[in-house]
Amino acid sequence: MKYIVVTGGVVSGLGKGVTISSMGRMLQGCGLRVTSIKIDPYLNVDAGTMSPFEHGETYVLNDGGETDLDLGNYERFLSISLTSDHNITTGKVYRKVIGKERRGDYLGKTVQVVPHITNEIQDWIEEVAHVPVDDHGNRHWEAEAVDGDVATVADKDKDAKVADICLIEVGGTVGDIESSVFLEALRQFQFRVGPSNFCLTFVSLVPIMGEEQKTKPTQHGVRDLRSVGLSPTVIFCRCREVLEESTKSKIASFCHVDGPDCVLSVHDVSNVYHVPLLLLEQNLHRILAEKLQLGSIEGLKGRLDLAMNGLEEKATMWNLCEGSMANEKVMQALASGEKDLDTLAGMSRSMIDWARMAFKLDRFEKSVKILIVGKYTGLQDSYLSVIKSLKHASMAVERKLDLIWVEAAHLENDFENEEMGGEKEYKEAWEKMKSADGVVVPGGFGTRGFLGKVCAAKFCRENSVPYLGICLGFQAMVVEYSRTILKWEDANSTEFDEKTQNPVVIFMPEIDKENMGGTMRLGSRNTAFTHPKHEDGSSSIAQVMYKNAAVVSERHRHRYEVNPERVDIIHDAGLKFVGRDETGTRMEVAELPRSEHPYYVGCQYHPEFKSRPLNPSPPFHGLLLAACGMLDDYTIPQNGK
Repeated sequence: MKYIVVTGGVVSGLGKGVTISSMGRMLQGCGLRVTSIKIDPYLNVDAGTMSPFEHGETYVLNDGGETDLDLGNYERFLSISLTSDHNITTGKVYRKVIGKERRGDYLGKTVQVVPHITNEIQDWIEEVAHVPVDDHGNRHWEAEAVDGDVATVADKDKDAKVADICLIEVGGTVGDIESSVFLEALRQFQFRVGPSNFCLTFVSLVPIMGEEQKTKPTQHGVRDLRSVGLSPTVIFCRCREVLEESTKSKIASFCHVDGPDCVLSVHDVSNVYHVPLLLLEQNLHRILAEKLQLGSIEGLKGRLDLAMNGLEEKATMWNLCEGSMANEKVMQALASGEKDLDTLAGMSRSMIDWARMAFKLDRFEKSVKILIVGKYTGLQDSYLSVIKSLKHASMAVERKLDLIWVEAAHLENDFENEEMGGEKEYKEAWEKMKSADGVVVPGGFGTRGFLGKVCAAKFCRENSVPYLGICLGFQAMVVEYSRTILKWEDANSTEFDEKTQNPVVIFMPEIDKENMGGTMRLGSRNTAFTHPKHEDGSSSIAQVMYKNAAVVSERHRHRYEVNPERVDIIHDAGLKFVGRDETGTRMEVAELPRSEHPYYVGCQYHPEFKSRPLNPSPPFHGLLLAACGMLDDYTIPQNGK
C-alpha cells in the first residue's frame, strides 16, 4: 500500500479536499485503484451534531456514518463508496483508546498520547486503507433483481479490490494545536511504512499584493511542517493567477523540494473539474510514480499506464497552465470526440470522458434557473451535495446552472417576527419563486421556515412548476396536500405541533428521544417501487428516472416519517406514494401523475449523496429535464424498454 498525505498551511479553506480528490482522479486515469481518508482534529465523534452554519453539510455514507463534507468530494470525484471509518476524528480515537484502557488492554501501563494515541492513529490508517471502496460502476441504485431475488450491496462487495494508493487529508492547518497529535503520528508512520511508500504534499496560499506573487506564507507554512519532522515532496500553490516560474523557483529553493517542477500551480479555473487535468498537465503523476516507485510493483504490471494510452501527450494542448482554456482545437476534440480518443479503454477512457465534461461545461450557452428554498442559506456549504447534484444534472442536460437562493422563512408573511424577515424580503422571495424554472426544497431540522417550505410546495403544485422535495421538503409536500386537498387545516408534523389532530408526519417509534448523535435512521436502505403505474395508465416518473428499477438503494438521515395511518387516505386523494420501504409501511417516494403535473416528486431519502459528475442522481436529473422542457423526450425511450 502506498500513502499520499495532503496537509495545508497559512489559512483553512484553500481546497485540500478538491486537491486530493483531483489527484486521486488523475491516478485513477493511470490505472490505479484509490481510496481516501479524512482526518478531522475536532473532539466530536462525528459531524452529526454540528450546526450547518458552522461546519457545512453533514455528509452521510452507505453505512450511516455522518461525516465531513470532504468525504463527499472524494466519493464524487473518485466514484468510490467510503465507510464511517474513513473519517478519523480526535473524538473517535480517544474514545477507542479510553475503551481499551477501561477493558485493561494496556496491561496496567500509563496510557499516554505517545505512544498509545499515535499508535492507534497509525493502526487505524493502515486498517482502513485496506478496506475495498469500489463503487460498482457508480450506480445510484445498488439493489437489482437477479433471478427474482434482490442482490444486496454485500453480494457485490465480494469482487471489490483493495486500493493501490491511500490518500490522506489532514484537516485544519499546520500549527494548529488540535492537529499536532496527528502530525506526530504521521511523522512516525513514514518510518513504519518506509520512504518509498509514503509521500507528503502541502497545499499553501500564494497571495498577490500589487502585481507580485508573495512566497513568504508558503515558506513559513513549510517551516512549521518541517519543524514537526515532515517534509513535503510536492507543494500545491493556490493562487488567483498562474504561478510564475520565478515564484516556483523561489519556493523550491526555500522549501526544500526537488526543483521547481515539484511546485505546482493550482490557480483559479473556470470549473473545478479542470483541476485533475491541471495536475496532469504539470506531470504530477510522474512525480508521484518516481517517489513511490510505482513502476517496480509487480502487481501493477499491465495495469499501470502513466502515458494513459496517449492521453498524456494531449495534455499539452489544454493550456491550463497558461491560464487559457479557449484552445479551439482542444475544445472541439474533447467536446465532439476524435476517433483516436474514442479507442481508449478502461481508466484512460474514463479520463477522456472527464476531460470532455470539464471543457463542455465551459461551452454551455443556455441556462436553467433552479431555486433552492433553504433554512441555512447563509452558508451555501450547508447544501453542498444538493448544489453538486444540480450541477451534475445540469451538465447532463447541457445547461448552465443559475442557482437562486431563498430563505424559507422569507416566504412566510410573519412580519412581526424579525427572524422571519420583513415585507421587503417577503416580496423579493416570491419574485424569485415566480421566476424559477424549477424548485428544490432540501432537508432541515426545526420549526423555523417550515411554513415557507409548505408554501413553496403549494405554489409549485398549483402552478405546474417542477418541484423536488428532499426529506423535510418531502414532508412539506405531504403536509401541504393534506391541508389544501383533504382540508385538514391543522395537518402538521409532530416535530412542530405535538397536539395536532391530524399528525400526517410522526416521530419514528424506534428512534432514541434522549440522545442526539448517531440516533437517526441513517445510511443506505432499499426502496421498492410498489406503484409503478397510476390510474391514468402513466408510469411513475420517479421509477422511470431510475431506469425502471424495481428496487433502489439510497441514503437516509431522518427521525420523522409519514404517518402510516394516514397513508391510504392521502394516496387515494391523489398524492401517490409510489416508493416504500421493504415492509411497505414506511413512505419513501411521493409524486403526482404527469397528467396532473410536469414533475412533482418528493423523497424521504437524500439522493444527493450518490450523485456523480458523469452519472447524475435520477431525481435531480428528472427535475432538470422537466425545468428545461426535455422530460417527455427523455421518458419516451425509457418507457419503451
